[in-house]
Amino acid sequence: MGSTISEKILARHSGKSSVKAGEVVIAEIDFAMVTDTRAANTIKMIGKLGDQKLQFAKNTALVLDHYSPPPTLEAAEIHSAMRAFATERETKLYDIGDGICHQVLPEGGHLTCGDLTVGTDTHSVTYGAFNALGTGIEGTDVSAVMMSSKLWFRVPETVRIELQGQLQPGVWAKDITLSMLGRFGAEGLNYQAIEYVGSAVAAMDIDDRMTLCNHAAELGAKAAILEPDEKTFAWLRAHGARTPVPTFADADARYSQRIVIDTSTLAPQVARKHEVDDIVSVSDIDRQRIQFALIGTCTNGRLDDIRQAAEVLKGRKLAPGVRMIVTPASRQIYLAALREGLIEILTTAGASFEAAGCGTCVGITNHLVPGDGDTVISTANRNFQGRLNNKNADIWLGSAATVAASALTGFITDPRTVDGGTWRSVA
Repeated sequence: MGSTISEKILARHSGKSSVKAGEVVIAEIDFAMVTDTRAANTIKMIGKLGDQKLQFAKNTALVLDHYSPPPTLEAAEIHSAMRAFATERETKLYDIGDGICHQVLPEGGHLTCGDLTVGTDTHSVTYGAFNALGTGIEGTDVSAVMMSSKLWFRVPETVRIELQGQLQPGVWAKDITLSMLGRFGAEGLNYQAIEYVGSAVAAMDIDDRMTLCNHAAELGAKAAILEPDEKTFAWLRAHGARTPVPTFADADARYSQRIVIDTSTLAPQVARKHEVDDIVSVSDIDRQRIQFALIGTCTNGRLDDIRQAAEVLKGRKLAPGVRMIVTPASRQIYLAALREGLIEILTTAGASFEAAGCGTCVGITNHLVPGDGDTVISTANRNFQGRLNNKNADIWLGSAATVAASALTGFITDPRTVDGGTWRSVA
């Protein structure tokens, strides 16, 4: 019996010829990441373990992205400790405004095909867009990795999802991921790895592939992994990544499920208030008024997302009473959007830009606090009640095109019904 992509990566990193689902292995890590929400635990645990050499420190990045900028003295002190630790241990540091961990790691060339990468955030599954096994761990786990370069794993079962057909204009990977949540439910693929394959995946640009993998966290997935192709290799070369080790599943690999989905019939989707898996087509929503629009986050803060919004809002204004915030996923994305004129288009339309980071999405920095009874339409990955610090406000989720179209009309709107809403990037 052959092996899945996850099984091959874990076997190679644990020095075995093969492993199977359910087996526990000790595997070598290629790169580790810790955000400012878990760094205090990491540093504290290393201090408890004494003055030991951290042989993996240079293969670890500290990212100041959630408390960015720090909203409290305690957060500022955590940042100071992270900066001091990075200097002392020669650990890579991404400071305030550099970007979100899941964007700056691949941008910085820290991972490649076939890698095993861990980070202190559930959305570390994003790295599967590059044929790497990425998964979330705790801050104390990073302490162990920094000292030993190793960590234990239970090999996950894998579900193979073949996405056939061609997405229609105005429909994006975000809509696929929301439809997956509607199908399986939140945590519906708990601790399983997802292999996304098929013609729809092959047609996607890297930005959309990252969205596809990122949202697997809401499904409870241990990892989400794509097969590599020339788009993957070109992107990795452009960002200085190491030589890739392309990894494919065997034809006779064993899967917990094999699912085939025709994406050509998929319409824009939204997750309704408070439930990440309460999914309906945008066209089924009847005149739901909005007051806030958010484009960004680790799920949909990339250049193509900003382009989608700009196509809809070019030469127009936000609907009266609607506020829009855009948070690029990294400084590099912001600069690219600036060079393309996208910042001017969206600012002229009435949007405001935040520095690259997670604070607005999670509600840590309090830069987007809706009022009682307000409705937010967001490209974020979660819409839990109270996530933006007001349990009396509602959060809906959709693609950047859907969010921009809604900001234009003042109601949750199918992007295909407005000019610019059917724009699609060139693969």
